[in-house]
Amino acid sequence: MQQTTNTILMIRPINFRMNEQTAVNNYYQKVLDTLLPETVNAKAQQEFDSYVEKLRHVGVNVVVVSDTTEFDTPDSIFPNNWISFHENGTIALYPMFAENRRLERREDVLTQLEDSGFIIKDVVDYTSAEEEDVFLEGTGSLLLDRVNRKAYCALSPRADESLFIEFCEDFEFTPVVFHANQTVNGQRKAIYHTNVMMCLAETFAVICLDSIDDKKERKNVIEHLKSDGKEIIAITEDQVNSFAGNMLQVKGENEKRFLVMSQAAYQILNQGQISKIETHCEILTSSLDTIEACGGGSARCMMAEVFLPKA
Repeated sequence: MQQTTNTILMIRPINFRMNEQTAVNNYYQKVLDTLLPETVNAKAQQEFDSYVEKLRHVGVNVVVVSDTTEFDTPDSIFPNNWISFHENGTIALYPMFAENRRLERREDVLTQLEDSGFIIKDVVDYTSAEEEDVFLEGTGSLLLDRVNRKAYCALSPRADESLFIEFCEDFEFTPVVFHANQTVNGQRKAIYHTNVMMCLAETFAVICLDSIDDKKERKNVIEHLKSDGKEIIAITEDQVNSFAGNMLQVKGENEKRFLVMSQAAYQILNQGQISKIETHCEILTSSLDTIEACGGGSARCMMAEVFLPKA
């Protein structure tokens, strides 16, 4: 069982913009009034292409699939919310909060992976939960410690506890449930995705402990991470606002590990935090300013990790 993979699925956007439907509970999104929609999309494509190039340069195998014009899918650049891939050849399909995001689920994406030599043996489909307004947005909502078989989930309108437990039973993970909040106009509100405030790597975790208001829950998360030998690198809520929690560890050439994050996330980290990360692996950064501002997601959200077996 491996925690990191060398293969990443990414979706190149063709109609990227701020998604009105997700902005109701993603408080990181902003309207860029000064830019025309086509300019926003062009900038997002530019950031995307540069990011893919950087990943490939260090030896990450990036499978790029282009979005289609068939549907209006402004958030298609974040595929990790609708699908996850597992080492036994199983994939999971997830129920999405925003109706226009449900259109991102595409059969041809799977075909393209199979054409690339990956084996898909089984599909576990949770999407019917949408009919009951119950959601669990993939590895945005749940963080998988694949080696220690634990799944971490900060509950929110996009992460339902009972569905999360069902996922853990189906895929044989021990659930670690908690609440993570951010301050919005003086009020504490649920952070929409766990992977915004937490990143789980092989030997360490980057996490905003301050966002877990409940002391018992915070202690429980710390105990789980420590018992699995992970160094805890704490970040602040202010750093989360610059997507410092939205990182992913990947494997490049010769099994070399990289922690991938945006330029904004890197710039808001202090030297102590950077040094701690660098004792574990190298850091890889890319500018994602437009994608972060309009999409309210960052480097990690753009990568769906492929753990499927190869033919």
